[in-house]
Amino acid sequence: MSRIGKKPIPITSGIKVNVANGEVSIEGEKGKLTFGLPARISCEVRDAQVFLKSPLQSRLDKSLYGLARSLLANMIKGVSEGYVRELEIQGVGFRASVSGNTLILILGFSHPVNFPIPADIKIETPKPTQIIVRGIDKQRVGEVAAQIRRIYPPEPYKGKGIRYSGEIVRRKVGKAAAK
Repeated sequence: MSRIGKKPIPITSGIKVNVANGEVSIEGEKGKLTFGLPARISCEVRDAQVFLKSPLQSRLDKSLYGLARSLLANMIKGVSEGYVRELEIQGVGFRASVSGNTLILILGFSHPVNFPIPADIKIETPKPTQIIVRGIDKQRVGEVAAQIRRIYPPEPYKGKGIRYSGEIVRRKVGKAAAK
């Protein structure tokens, strides 16, 4: 048995879970998400909890059982609380701003970088050197944050670039001057 898969998922108040034709739709105060269950896994809702069932015959069944449970738990948390990923910008003159549905990054290139904000994601810049990515889908929030970071990842010599909040960048010593 998958230790993760057999745990029931508690449904908090204000969240509706519907299961029909192998599709699980979860609706909460922040929005609605749907998930297609893997072929041999079934789902049922009872006593304000979601239970998954699987025949658990092959290794694939066992791994998909735990995966489906984790994804459903993440969806329930997403529609109730949402997910947040913070990024920091370090570098002289580096800054970010939001204009409409575009994130404008000034990162020392010869031109500003325009990053289109996806419809299901909200991006805020409370400070010019801070970017906050919010959304209900954990995977999409992480993916968009990674795409923004990829534009100018932190470099090891001066530490300039875009990094996750709290990320520790390993620094390197530059070349020593010849004597």
